[in-house]
Amino acid sequence: MDGVDVPYNPRTVEEVFRDFKGRRAALIKALTIDVDEFYQQCDPEKENLCLYGLPSEQWEVNLPAEEVPPELPEPALGINFARDGMQEKDWLSLVAVHSDAWLLSVAFYFGARFGFDKADRKRLFNMINDLPTIFEAVTGLAKKQGKEKSVSNNSSTKAKSNSKRGSEPQTKYSKPMAIQMQSNEDDEDGLGADEEDDEEEHGDASCGACGESYATDEFWICCDICEKWFHGKCVKITPARAEHIKQYKCPACSKRART
Repeated sequence: MDGVDVPYNPRTVEEVFRDFKGRRAALIKALTIDVDEFYQQCDPEKENLCLYGLPSEQWEVNLPAEEVPPELPEPALGINFARDGMQEKDWLSLVAVHSDAWLLSVAFYFGARFGFDKADRKRLFNMINDLPTIFEAVTGLAKKQGKEKSVSNNSSTKAKSNSKRGSEPQTKYSKPMAIQMQSNEDDEDGLGADEEDDEEEHGDASCGACGESYATDEFWICCDICEKWFHGKCVKITPARAEHIKQYKCPACSKRART
């Protein structure tokens, strides 16, 4: 089809990656910003339709190419037939998964056509893999993973500056990290028994907001009033914000203080 013909043949890793990013942006736009228009165009009464992403960051729903084999790999065929047979969010997620597969096939089609060696293919894949997938962007997983990564990194940084848990007010903010540092200090001082007591005391602690048990890869904060522990995400406190809190009050204690 005329719409999907690229105006150039990307021959280098950088050019193929630029082509990939343009098509990816187009597909994400179709499945998020322009989702109403995309939904309307996928009429189940029409023939087999495909969703195409163009290097120009434009998308279109159209019939597949007539020539066999086509100039480029073709996207999933007949996405319109499933539109009314499943929940909209599930249908969009399914189209997103197939779109991810199509993007990779197009990128590595160019790589094979222009003789990318092992090093070039690996570099291209790493560049692609650094971007969230279309599925992650459409379902919101990309934002969630970005937040979790940020909290994890901030918690690790904070752990380096914390001393023994409980010796300073700020050490209450990241419970898992504080316990780890307590363990390191006790090992140096020969206080292994204290470490075991501390783990026994807090190993079964649960979040005062959601009730889930603590995990060592999560950021936690303790209320100075009721001394309950909370997931940072449950009380909307980040490690960076916790650095500047002299006395933390959980939502319940803050509410009681105002009444």
